[in-house]
Amino acid sequence: MVDKRHTFHLIDPSPWPLLAAFSLLGVTSGLVMWFHGYSGGLQLFLGSFAGVVTIMMFWFRDIIREGTYQGMHTVLVQKGLRMGMVLFITSEIMFFFSFFWAFFHSSLCPTIEIGSVWPPLGIQVLNPWQVPLLNTLILLLSGVTVTWAHHAIVAGQRSQAIQSLVATIFLGLIFTACQAYEYVEAAFTIADSVYGSTFYMATGFHGVHVIVGTLLLCGALYRVVSNHFTREHHFGFESAAWYWHFVDVVWLFLFVTIYWWGNA
Repeated sequence: MVDKRHTFHLIDPSPWPLLAAFSLLGVTSGLVMWFHGYSGGLQLFLGSFAGVVTIMMFWFRDIIREGTYQGMHTVLVQKGLRMGMVLFITSEIMFFFSFFWAFFHSSLCPTIEIGSVWPPLGIQVLNPWQVPLLNTLILLLSGVTVTWAHHAIVAGQRSQAIQSLVATIFLGLIFTACQAYEYVEAAFTIADSVYGSTFYMATGFHGVHVIVGTLLLCGALYRVVSNHFTREHHFGFESAAWYWHFVDVVWLFLFVTIYWWGNA
């Protein structure tokens, strides 16, 4: 038995980082090949994407084992994990900031190529007080239910935590379905002027983040059902909850700027 005289967690050698890097390279290469019409591009993308998902499952399994069963996630290690999650969300904020920058750059000073007006000529914009408002209410309610789940875990109320997480996941699925309906009914596409490009890039990537957040909450629900969390040790849920609140806040900015102000 190794005499460990520190509270850090020295990670064992793992194949997942290297395999994940190669799989992500395949995802990027496959997308580029597919977009440019090369044969085998779609197959490379789908196979690499399946590899990324599989690797993530095994990698997260190892992390759960380390923190839940082996006791490797000490207080100091948890602080490091929290800082890592904060930095990750900060990088995501910068990611969406670029889309807002592009939107305001084009909308505050529309060029002659788009008719010197915003929205551009020929673009039939979506009504912000219909599906977008409904989605806003859905995400705000989901923020309440995920907070309820957090308080239930801290209070040791396992049944309430399960109920609130199920409600949050259900609301996330409803949001995704409503956004898909909105895309189907929209009168413009991503190829229609700079408005279509900025609209679909910003709202589309947000939709991807909602799907990822829903999957994270599904993982947290599984862990709650499996009794992985305690009142003091539940960072696996906290990270998913932080991510979900980030998704909520981004949507509020999208609704106010792109849906409402951008269509006024």
